[in-house]
Amino acid sequence: MEKDSGPLVPLHWIGFGYAALVASGGIIGYAKAGEGGLVASVSGTSVATAAQLRVCFPPGSVPSLAAGLLFGGLAGLGAYQLSRDPRNVWVFLVTSGTLAGIMGMRFYHSGKFMPAGLIAVC
Repeated sequence: MEKDSGPLVPLHWIGFGYAALVASGGIIGYAKAGEGGLVASVSGTSVATAAQLRVCFPPGSVPSLAAGLLFGGLAGLGAYQLSRDPRNVWVFLVTSGTLAGIMGMRFYHSGKFMPAGLIAVC
């Protein structure tokens, strides 16, 4: 009788990918909200002072950045716990369920698939 080797891709690797997707979504949301100076600051010089960076990169959507990093970090923690004990799914489950609920409501109210619908489906 053969021993079952488990799934082809361990579930925690999918969890780490999901955590990276959520965190990068928060960073991209922050960057897109404050977009406007990235290309202009890079053309011409390779070194910029702190004052130039503040002018070129105005503050973006801080709530988007904070939520993305918070939920991405919690999903990463859940995936790590899942890698240690496959039955320990609660942090990951609560994080992804909460994020699906929040983004599902945003998709319902806005009707835009990106980014709320995509995260709600994932």
